[in-house]
Amino acid sequence: MNFTNKIAVITGAGRGLGLAYATELAQRGAKVVLADAGTDNSGAGSDASVVQNAVTALKQQGFEAVSHHGDYAQEAACRELIEQTVGRFGGLDILIHNAGWVGYQSVEKTDRTFVDRALGINLYAPLWLCQHAWPHLKKSAAPRIVLTTSDRAMFAEYAQPGLCAYAAGKMAQLGIMNALVMEGRPEGILVNAISPVAKTRMWGVSGKPENLTAESVVPGVIFLASGTCQESGVILRASNGQFTACRFNENPDVNYPHDLARISATHAEGVRDQWLNIREY
Repeated sequence: MNFTNKIAVITGAGRGLGLAYATELAQRGAKVVLADAGTDNSGAGSDASVVQNAVTALKQQGFEAVSHHGDYAQEAACRELIEQTVGRFGGLDILIHNAGWVGYQSVEKTDRTFVDRALGINLYAPLWLCQHAWPHLKKSAAPRIVLTTSDRAMFAEYAQPGLCAYAAGKMAQLGIMNALVMEGRPEGILVNAISPVAKTRMWGVSGKPENLTAESVVPGVIFLASGTCQESGVILRASNGQFTACRFNENPDVNYPHDLARISATHAEGVRDQWLNIREY
């Protein structure tokens, strides 16, 4: 897949998965804008050198890359990022929102600051980024958006105590995806999501792990960002070099919202008595 002259913005690109995505896109010919707040492992702080060092390394390899440093939970930073990209390169083809943060806090101890931090990067950032990117993506020949969700949010089997705020933010991105699939359809803007598993600093891992590497996720994101991909509204799960796609599909024969084509009940006892038939998971 050739990305020559494609213009891509990747958030959380100073390290880990985002840097791996940006590097592969650059190697395939894209002009890349690496955006990163440079926060610490708690999601706090700010260090512009993180993304600047990443861009310097790419430039030394002969790639066309620029950096942007900001707090992407804020609309102003998202607007500035997109404006800088378009001002520098003349357009925008690919938006990958990879930036995220994992923090644990039990529901009994959850506080507003903690929740705001989780929703800032997982809810507000993708909304503001897509809002300001949208008019430029509409001009692209192959506009692509890739958001980021998590198996920890989607599947009960992988849920963990203390991840309420994180899970809420990651599920929010699927809601954004589904809505933007419909908004983007007339304009040819395709919107998908990646659910990656990789041992990065969010796992408390430093150095290159033996398995579950960031690089093993990259092929899936590159495909979703490419003109080859013609899907929209797909969640691509990626782990250890393996990929599986899923989406939330309605049951057959449903006439929403009037007829769910399933079990009828007029009182709670009816739901109780039919529960084994109602429960289809």
